[in-house]
Amino acid sequence: MPDLKGKTLFITGASRGIGLAIALRAAQDGANVTVAAKTTRPHPKLPGTIFTAVEEINQAGGTGLACPTDIRSEDQVGEAVEKTVKEFGGIDILINNASAIHLTGTQDTPMKRYDLMHQINTRGTFLCSKMCLPHLLESDNPHILNISPPLNMEARWFSGHVAYTMAKFGMSLCVLGMAEEFHEQGVAVNALWPRTIIATAAVQNLLGGDKAIRHSRKPKIMADAAHAILTRNSRDCSGHFFIDDEILKEQGITDLSDYACTPGESLQPDFFI
Repeated sequence: MPDLKGKTLFITGASRGIGLAIALRAAQDGANVTVAAKTTRPHPKLPGTIFTAVEEINQAGGTGLACPTDIRSEDQVGEAVEKTVKEFGGIDILINNASAIHLTGTQDTPMKRYDLMHQINTRGTFLCSKMCLPHLLESDNPHILNISPPLNMEARWFSGHVAYTMAKFGMSLCVLGMAEEFHEQGVAVNALWPRTIIATAAVQNLLGGDKAIRHSRKPKIMADAAHAILTRNSRDCSGHFFIDDEILKEQGITDLSDYACTPGESLQPDFFI
């Protein structure tokens, strides 16, 4: 089976959660992984830092590189990309994973929260893609994978949290446009989204605590699905809005019970599905 040995991944927000899970799955193949995230010191409510993530990547068999990066900053993203290329010789894969969430209605959404979501989700995805593309274009199998939802234009996905939905769909619009823009150059641009909620800090802190975690799947399901996408030929796999369990079923994995946080519990669907 194809793997990611020797490939270089640039992953935003990879100090924890889905980003870290994708990094560790790639590390098992012997990949190089840049952890581009803000957390340099332990946070009281959020596990992990860029440095603990790199330790885990190295222990898993990969080679990690910690790059303190606020993806709202063009200078910091540029420095992280430059450092990655200097350390590993190029970039083969970009994972736009970093995201901000604030689930409030229009009148209850402070503009600083609106700005944060759009700066990180939509602008951050565009900026990181723009900065990595010159190096991706030199790769023999370049991929951009955005952790963002299918463009399901139903009012119910907007009405409760217009600002958040706009910001997440902005990431998906990058997929729609860039996949076509870079089709001839062979850069795959895809989105991946979970069928159910995933056991992350955001779910723990914002969507119901331990009760929500019981009805979640582990981040590993997203990591395994991402691995299946990133090992495909980039010229044959672009412009798709993938769902994690559908990808695994295509791989012949039909028993998904090991991904459940609590075996036997019902699973809570994620947004936008």
